[in-house]
Amino acid sequence: MPSGQREATVSIPLTPTRSDMYWQRIFNKYDKDNDGRISYVELKAIIESREYDHDLPDNVVEKIMGLADRDNSGYLDFAEFVEMMHHPALKAIFGHFVARYVHSIIPQRNPVDTIDGTYEEEYTCWPPAVCMILISLVEIALFCYDASHGMTQANGPIAQLFIYNPNKRQEAWRFLTYMLVHVGVVHLLVNLLVQLFLGVPLEMVHRWWRVTLVYLAGVAAGSLATSLTDPKVYLAGASGGVYALIAAHIATIIMNWKEMEFAIIQLLVFLLLAGVDVGTAVYDRYFRPDIKQNIGYVAHLAGAVAGLLVGIGVLRNLERRKWEKRLWWAAVVLYFSLMISGILANIFWTERFL
Repeated sequence: MPSGQREATVSIPLTPTRSDMYWQRIFNKYDKDNDGRISYVELKAIIESREYDHDLPDNVVEKIMGLADRDNSGYLDFAEFVEMMHHPALKAIFGHFVARYVHSIIPQRNPVDTIDGTYEEEYTCWPPAVCMILISLVEIALFCYDASHGMTQANGPIAQLFIYNPNKRQEAWRFLTYMLVHVGVVHLLVNLLVQLFLGVPLEMVHRWWRVTLVYLAGVAAGSLATSLTDPKVYLAGASGGVYALIAAHIATIIMNWKEMEFAIIQLLVFLLLAGVDVGTAVYDRYFRPDIKQNIGYVAHLAGAVAGLLVGIGVLRNLERRKWEKRLWWAAVVLYFSLMISGILANIFWTERFL
């Protein structure tokens, strides 16, 4: 591009907010021929990588190259590459909305990190974070099926098959499948919001299988605990898994307090929401006789405990300190002890359910 068509007088100070080693790793990653320069083709590969969904036309790539190629050589050296990544006109491209949202609820590494890279490299859109999305779609589909029969209060044909029914405890699948049916639209929407807006970003950082373990651990703990403490209560809804996600996120806040953005605000918000929800359920259950319902609030509490313990055990931690290793072992041992005890009690404590 001719120099007359570029803003040659613009001066962009080289003040990277991350370490040079970090930027050098990124630079080397896309310098495919290892010649110390990034060509137009290599720049196009960066922009058309999976993070940007191949959504920039060639003329936009040419404009970016023109802004970044300060010496008009047709290549970007390392200094020009770093300037490009900090150019105010390119921030909308190299800092997208998904990254901003994910970074607002996950811990960040220190600006200078020479061991395993920055935490920004820990989240990814590939493989896609689809587990919570798929679970949510199944819950919506099953609810719509029952609603098509005029039954939305967990009393439709699907709900009757999947709900936790204390009189059908021998049908072991109900200890998990109750998470797929809900009592009313509001109940469904609240759980969907948490699963999507918290569960999906957690998947992007910790991978789908870790988040799924946390979610299912909360669901199983909720039904086991409810069957023992409140043996006459029916269970429907994903609240056990949802509270496990919330508690697991609280675990990441605690384990990565110094690295978290808005740690104290996030902690207070989640604790407030959980406290209001459980408190309302307890109040309606015991202090409002006009409301004829048995809300299994124990599933919420048990799901939260399971999420906290399993979250400490399986979610990724940025900086593992000595005391955190001991906490990890304590969480794992305590979780398995509680779950094994709950399973055995449900099998052998038969007089409890008479």
